[in-house]
Amino acid sequence: MSNITRLRCINCSRTYQPEPGLYTCPICGSTDGILDVEYDYDYINRSLSKASLAANREPSMWRYRPFLPIAQEGPLPPLQVGWTPLYRAERLGAELGLKELYIKDDGLNPTGSLKDRPSAVAVARALAEGARVVACSSTGNAASSLAGAAASVGLKAVIFVPGRAPQGKVAQLLIFGATVISVQGSYEDAFHLSAAAIAEHGWYNRNAAINPYLVEGKKTVCLEVAEQLGWQVPDWVVLAVGDGCTMAGAWKAWVDLKKAGWIDRLPRMLGVQAEGCCPLTRAFREGTRVRPMEENTLADSIAVGVPRNPEKALRAVRDSGGSMINVSDQEILAAMGTLGRTSGVFGEPAGVAGTAGLLKAVREGVIKSGARVVVLVTGNGLKDVANAIKAAGEPIRVAPSLEALREALAGFEEGKN
Repeated sequence: MSNITRLRCINCSRTYQPEPGLYTCPICGSTDGILDVEYDYDYINRSLSKASLAANREPSMWRYRPFLPIAQEGPLPPLQVGWTPLYRAERLGAELGLKELYIKDDGLNPTGSLKDRPSAVAVARALAEGARVVACSSTGNAASSLAGAAASVGLKAVIFVPGRAPQGKVAQLLIFGATVISVQGSYEDAFHLSAAAIAEHGWYNRNAAINPYLVEGKKTVCLEVAEQLGWQVPDWVVLAVGDGCTMAGAWKAWVDLKKAGWIDRLPRMLGVQAEGCCPLTRAFREGTRVRPMEENTLADSIAVGVPRNPEKALRAVRDSGGSMINVSDQEILAAMGTLGRTSGVFGEPAGVAGTAGLLKAVREGVIKSGARVVVLVTGNGLKDVANAIKAAGEPIRVAPSLEALREALAGFEEGKN
């Protein structure tokens, strides 16, 4: 592809030409040999500009096609992925003493999560390579997004999920016609089984921590943020972290824009993990390699005890001068309510973990008052209604009479006081 110069191993720096089936460095292996996609920025600038984007009426991530690892002409999945709203959260921002706070609601993507972005790239590349089956392991959202994108173009999807995957997400997979393998074990078990099956059958590999092109799809969320902010770079970008791929992608967007000469500085990145599953935060604070942890959190989409793309994520945080922070499940549930009441945005637990981390980072002085902050909400609250009820509480139940309603409302107001 004319916009890609090479793939570079982040471990040994060897470079490779992009070839079908090449996902990791053959020398360093699948654990350490994660590849990074490098671009011809002169080509990008000949193909795209701020002015041409301003005139572009394409309401999707494909408006950034020259920044993406796909053929510049060729089939694309038809679902409208990306160009999700960026809201100015004035009430919450004022409460926190921030100069400006923006909420990027990626739960409004076709299957309800940011993962639609890398899945769109996966399906585009699978079509270009003539693949007939795409496969991945997932805690839920990557699976839903792949199943939906594959269904939209007639590809078969085979999905491996851990047994704890929420039923709302499993239902999406089945509705989209995917072959769903519920692995009665951890996410790590599901990942290993998917890897073995992909190798045995030759399916197109959508596992984002292995396939370097999928991080590039994730970066479109921050390409959009930059454009929606008029190319003014925020002080901080805050997001939840599981495998590390979304952090890697979000940071790559800003790096690419700076290398292309579209922005003159970079933001700081704040990665947020759940206390019950925080191997990346621990490695960041200790300056060590990532060690496995149990997956003990209700935020299933970031419950990754053995992250597959840790180094890119950790480098993103360190290179940006940013930080990592942990939040409890109770803080996540509280943030779901706070975000909903102040902004009208409904996020699932993992999707709102970034907001919980922002609240905590402001309290602890990590993010100073007066900062300009963007927080990513990565998944829709309808993905996990059971935990939404935990966060919001039960409705007021009354008999069908005005008198019963008066009594119930009086009791409700007394309880609030």
